[in-house]
Amino acid sequence: MERQKHGSQDRVPGGTIPFLWAQSLYVLCCLLHDRYLTPAELDPLSRRLLATEKRPPCEVQVVILAEGRNVKEELLRNEIEVQMISELESKYAVLPASVFAKILQRVGQSTKLNLSGRPADRDVQLLSTSRLYHVGNKLVAFTPQFMDVRRSHLVYDIRVLMDEWSSELYYIYNSWNSVSISGRPLVVLVISDNMLQTDAVVEDTSRSFITDITQKSQKSAVLGALKKIKNGYIGGARVVMGNISDFSSTTSVSKLEFQDGSVEQLFTTNGEAQPRSLPRETPYESGTPRGTLRRSDSVRGRWFKQFNTVQAASMRHRSIVLDSNDADLLKLRLANATVKKIMEPTVEEEEAPQHTHLLSSYHTDSIGENSKERLQHSQLEEMEVADLITMLAETTLLDEQASIIHFLWLKLGPNFDTKLANIGGVTVRILIEEVYIKACESRDWSWARLTAGLLKKQLDELEKAVTHLLVRQKQITVGMPSKNEEAITIPKNKEELLQIFTRCYSEDPNSFILAQELIVSLGSLVRTDPRLFVEMFRLRIGLIIQVLASELARLRNLNAEAASQHLLSVSPFELKSMLLSLLSGRLLEESAGPGTENEFGVKGLRTGIGSFRKQIEERKSMRERAKSMRARLRSSENLVGKKMASSSASKLSFASLTAPTVANAEESPSDSEDSLAGEEFQFGIWLRHRRIDGALNRVPSNFYANLWDTVRMFPHGISIDGIVLSYGLTQEMTRNEIKFALQVEQVLNQIAEPEYRELIVEVLTLLGKLRLLLMADPQIPDGRPFEVEYVLQHANRVFVEHNAEMGTIVLECCGSGIGCDGARGICRHFYDTAPAGEFGTVHYVIRAAMDIFAPS
Repeated sequence: MERQKHGSQDRVPGGTIPFLWAQSLYVLCCLLHDRYLTPAELDPLSRRLLATEKRPPCEVQVVILAEGRNVKEELLRNEIEVQMISELESKYAVLPASVFAKILQRVGQSTKLNLSGRPADRDVQLLSTSRLYHVGNKLVAFTPQFMDVRRSHLVYDIRVLMDEWSSELYYIYNSWNSVSISGRPLVVLVISDNMLQTDAVVEDTSRSFITDITQKSQKSAVLGALKKIKNGYIGGARVVMGNISDFSSTTSVSKLEFQDGSVEQLFTTNGEAQPRSLPRETPYESGTPRGTLRRSDSVRGRWFKQFNTVQAASMRHRSIVLDSNDADLLKLRLANATVKKIMEPTVEEEEAPQHTHLLSSYHTDSIGENSKERLQHSQLEEMEVADLITMLAETTLLDEQASIIHFLWLKLGPNFDTKLANIGGVTVRILIEEVYIKACESRDWSWARLTAGLLKKQLDELEKAVTHLLVRQKQITVGMPSKNEEAITIPKNKEELLQIFTRCYSEDPNSFILAQELIVSLGSLVRTDPRLFVEMFRLRIGLIIQVLASELARLRNLNAEAASQHLLSVSPFELKSMLLSLLSGRLLEESAGPGTENEFGVKGLRTGIGSFRKQIEERKSMRERAKSMRARLRSSENLVGKKMASSSASKLSFASLTAPTVANAEESPSDSEDSLAGEEFQFGIWLRHRRIDGALNRVPSNFYANLWDTVRMFPHGISIDGIVLSYGLTQEMTRNEIKFALQVEQVLNQIAEPEYRELIVEVLTLLGKLRLLLMADPQIPDGRPFEVEYVLQHANRVFVEHNAEMGTIVLECCGSGIGCDGARGICRHFYDTAPAGEFGTVHYVIRAAMDIFAPS
């Protein structure tokens, strides 16, 4: 009507919003009509479809490519047929995610508007690399970012990489199907020769057998993952394996269009690293790339004295700096069985490796400290630079090369120009970079961690891991307690995290990188299994390192420094497995034998006063049998003395029959003590549990909320180790407020002994149930804060008296008034008693609480 006769219709203003809404719908309809948009792009959740019309879950398409012909033939021998990268059709290109990041830098870039575009250091998300891209005349596939070996040394651990394969493929499968993206996902995985090696370069003959086993297990891990992909199922994800040309018609495809063709120039880079300053005159042996140091043979024989000086100075920096100011850490370093330390104190000191730190934090007498510093200074000064360069040019072994370069770093600094092979600009920093790459490729984790710490490298996953922990209300502290511990309570960017780690580990490059590994592992575990972190509000990385070192000291019978050095040589996968074992409350034990996938395992050992008494009875019966055996032996020896001249044949027969008996009987002074010490060590299971839980700040579920109720029961508050939690805290903070939990944890962290801390936690847990235990209102002391330690001390007295009446092993120490080495005067057998059960610690704490709080 309005078109036929203009102005015939009344005009009603509808406002700007309906007009813009209509215009937007019109523009979208035009884009759909002209096929610039698809319905799936406007409706990624597929809400336009009925429930019965939604497509079934799509599989993840996986393309396996071999880096070279050797890899292809090796996989073919294992019935896995793949293509090489060079065999791809010309219209396809496979590039690393780093090239994709450079391309995405162009997005949003505008010189007129002064816009720099997408930041280059921002991660490329996994779903972005799970599709094909039209760039010019090519279809480009990008490998996932977790396959980039330049991210960190963790990628070189094949078992860590295989775990990432499994988890990331499941993430793609789950995410892609939850949003119903048009097309199927495509993941390109490149297998390199280093991933299938079974003969890594090993200089130390004592480690060659173990390293060969590790390499074989890593190769089997790769082949096992590839066979799972070939079979169509891995890590909960349905996958299908094929060539990239087979999937081009079913894969999700996007376009990358730019005004100029400069992006296509990136195809020729292939994501290579920038050219290295060192020449490439002599390549690596065994085909390892980028070797520039001259290869000859060992210099240990020709330069024996000089190299020993170099290695000694280098080894002093190849262990973790332990903080001796904290008695808690001192306890953890002495977590081994005390029996052996009492029996052989001097032997252990003599056999201990002569490794100390140039920048040590140990507190010894000033005379020894000064003489040690003078010795270190003289060792650094007496070595001529020309001799060091000559040794470096002649050596062929990675360990020798790394020791010499590390010595140059300590003596002359990172910017010293070595002029190696008469080439200028070859600084010590460049050589350390090359040592880092070689150590990663040969999987020498000790040197990889040390060089990464010297270069202040930062793991790409660190920032995400910190965020994952913080959003789940898990705070982190880095550094050694009582020295330079610093808390991370809010998310930080990479620069801020680097500054924190530099401040906390300025003198300890090993812990600089080891702490990052632990945080990355904790971030991964808190995502996959958050139940491990229940009621743990603050994760103290320094204490966790000490716990791991003490467990290694127990397993390998090492001293503290040797255990810390051994911890640095553990692979990232084994380190994560050890951390998982400790967090899950299981005890770390040696694996059953060589060839297993892990070097360490977990062993669930049942203990408690029941098995405690059973073992005591067995020990008593063993003593009685030993006494009767010795009596029979004496009588038989007398009989033999009388019949000595009877015949040589009978004497020989008697000797052969009684030899085992004599050996068993005569081992009583020493060997039997060792066996008893081994049995006593088995008694330390619950003591170890309490030490580990105390170091991890682990408390029972709802502990802080229940403690809030407990504090309200006491008008003057409660005292823990001399620090008072006042009644006023319950007025200022709510029951479930995290500030109250942090306040309580700050008080508990003042307790130096972790096992004593755990018993205090058990007492506090039971104090919250006084009314339930007494069936009446408890009699609360007036006039002063109640000391929680009083309940624990009374429970210990009840425990000692009860076990003395039963005649248990407590009679050998506290039951006879002798006393033992338990922390804070508590019997060490009380620490080693299971919490639950008829004779558990809870039983004695309840009896003590009823004696103290029972109404008169």
